Amino acid sequence: MATGGEILGVLDLVAIRTKEIIKADRVSLFLLDREKCELWSLVSQEKKMIRLDARLGIAGSVAMTGQTFNVPEAYEHPLFYKEVDAQTGYRTRTLIAVPLKNRKGEIIGVGEAVNKQVGLFTADDAAVLQALAAGVAEMIESGQLRKELREPPYEKETAREDVGSGFSTQNIIGMSHKIQSVIRLIDQIRDSSVDVLIQGESGTGKELIVKALHYNSPRAKKPFIALNCAALQENLVEPELFGIERGVATGVERRIGRFEEANGGTLFLDEIADLSLSAQAKILRALQERVIDRVGGRTPVPIDIRILAATNQNLEACIKEKTFREDLYYRLKVIQIEMPPLREYPPDIPLLANHFLAKYCSLMSIPLKQFTPAALEVLSNYSWPGNARQLENEVKRLVASVRGRSITDEHLEPSIRNPAAPIETAQAERRPAAEPPRDQSLPAAVGALERRMIEEALRKSGGNKQKAAQALGLSRQGLIKKLKRFSI
Repeated sequence: MATGGEILGVLDLVAIRTKEIIKADRVSLFLLDREKCELWSLVSQEKKMIRLDARLGIAGSVAMTGQTFNVPEAYEHPLFYKEVDAQTGYRTRTLIAVPLKNRKGEIIGVGEAVNKQVGLFTADDAAVLQALAAGVAEMIESGQLRKELREPPYEKETAREDVGSGFSTQNIIGMSHKIQSVIRLIDQIRDSSVDVLIQGESGTGKELIVKALHYNSPRAKKPFIALNCAALQENLVEPELFGIERGVATGVERRIGRFEEANGGTLFLDEIADLSLSAQAKILRALQERVIDRVGGRTPVPIDIRILAATNQNLEACIKEKTFREDLYYRLKVIQIEMPPLREYPPDIPLLANHFLAKYCSLMSIPLKQFTPAALEVLSNYSWPGNARQLENEVKRLVASVRGRSITDEHLEPSIRNPAAPIETAQAERRPAAEPPRDQSLPAAVGALERRMIEEALRKSGGNKQKAAQALGLSRQGLIKKLKRFSI
């Protein structure tokens, strides 16, 4: 069997011959890695592996749809991803891209020709590239090539050639249409600094979106300041946000606030719906006038910041309930991103589960484990009220607790295997029989009951803390404190 290096050598020769036949300036081949949502350049003019987000650009569209694209003017096409040209210094004018498919008809990569030497690419050129793709797919599908690409030196080399920063869209796992739409929106606004409002249930990855927005923007090298509005005490709103001057009270030293810390960069207001109406008014004034007043200060301080706000609540409903200001809502909502709950794109659950599996096996320095098909099926069929965060915690538990290399459906939490069962039954299934309840202290028994009630309220509310708190007769802040106490 040919080695991965030998196959790559053959692919180089095939690409050179194809380039001569269709009279293109360059011919590139990309391998699709579904688990990482990436395209890997097997053959490129740069002679180095480049990893791209498989949901972006024309090559990404080919990988996602299986359609052939013939583009007469790259920079005028709405899907063209300019970042690659920016990284390589090459100027793309015309291009044609075709899917690489295996014998089952599954898309495994993309073949691309760039810059026709004379005129535009034709249907005949597409046919030649398709013929190349068919032959290449056969070689790529030899398990040896895929295996070697995931081992040194290839893996180490590609790690240094990612297009984008450490907080690029490649950290957002998912191939579903809804996730693709979010990724492409982030790419569309990457050159601007408009304010963005991100809404979605708890655990849907809003923080990842925020970081991708900041680190793919012109402000990437400027400060990124995050503030959890739910933890902001009403009497400390102004000094926390805007700062305070020395001598305002005995022993008080001058301190700048979060707005000033973020000057030139991005301020992330998490759980924005939890701000009081008076705090909302203060933030609205700062956003409108782009100046702040430190507590005890006499001179307004100009600020240049981008606001990214996130919430797991429906702000339009909050406006109707008079708990959120309508004018602040429209000030924040220049661009709005809706993060879908995990239950709306079950085909992505195996991708996420394997991603978390690799992550925690690496962090815990243990050999990579694997899910059995039955385990992945159970994970895919579960509704995940806590979304990706709940899935991540479950995978982390499995990595720490399962001793063998294979994780089966029997290793999964009983509430995941049998979601229709009452929560008490699920708890009883995994509770050791060695300790009878009568030996449990009263505080421990109360704590266990409290935890179960909180978990059940969160499950019924779809992870919405506000609704869960109302069902439990708690304030939202009180619920958050209990979540931290019980590590839920």
